[in-house]
Amino acid sequence: MFELGGGTGFVGRALTQLLRSRGHEVTAVSRHPGKDRITWDELSRLGLPPCEGAVNLAGENVLNPLRRWSESFRQEVVASRVETTKALAKAIAEAEHPPQSWVLLTGVGYYRPSHTTKYTENSPGGDFDFFSRLVTRWEAAAQVPDQVTRQVVVRSGVVLGRDGGAIAQMLWPFRLGLGGPIASGLQPFPWIHATDLAGIIAHALEHEGVSGILNGVAPSAATTSNRDFARALGSALRRPAVLPLPGFVVSAVFGSERSVMLLEGQRVVPQRTLESSYHFAFPDLPSALQDILT
Repeated sequence: MFELGGGTGFVGRALTQLLRSRGHEVTAVSRHPGKDRITWDELSRLGLPPCEGAVNLAGENVLNPLRRWSESFRQEVVASRVETTKALAKAIAEAEHPPQSWVLLTGVGYYRPSHTTKYTENSPGGDFDFFSRLVTRWEAAAQVPDQVTRQVVVRSGVVLGRDGGAIAQMLWPFRLGLGGPIASGLQPFPWIHATDLAGIIAHALEHEGVSGILNGVAPSAATTSNRDFARALGSALRRPAVLPLPGFVVSAVFGSERSVMLLEGQRVVPQRTLESSYHFAFPDLPSALQDILT
């Protein structure tokens, strides 16, 4: 049995399907009650049900274009990550029979944007802007004082998949031949297929030798730019992808602080992930896009 905080979201659905295909039972911790679910309120009142492992995937969508980047929305973004992580960590610490593994999904926003520096799991970060400091708080909230439960943090890149994530928001402009790079397109594009992100989390849950930080990006992500991604998506759809989205438009829609996530990027290497013997299903962009779009 595995407990998944935020298990009903895009990544949660992929992870649930994968774990069940391997014979595991899965329960989602969700805001809403339902079949194979417990609510966050029930978790805080009744504690963590007996389980082999726990995962937190919860977090409000930062790049929701319908939400203005106000102070109240910023607080929502923080609370949806930090408070849910604290709730699960507290439940694990207080459990009579703690789970064997505890996996938290955060982001590569921990690392400072750069066109040249390559970041591994051992690289410094987490102290230069709103999002990097958020990741630091988020990961600190996951700490459980005992040595019984093995703890893993997966820092995810941009998640690509069929029924959600980044592709869902940009598919129609590209299908209409109106797609292209964002601004110069030279910024790094640290991506991962949803199948592999679910696979890394399942790998961390199931293998006793895996602990600490894992970068959740594809092996080729460190050499992929936003322009490369736009061209590959256009090619997969057999559409031109030459119309750049100006940076000032991105800033106008998302605000200067949030637009950094689209206008800048990090060259991230999954060094410890590969060393842990995880085998990527989609290590390169053409194979990932072919799977998503067919």
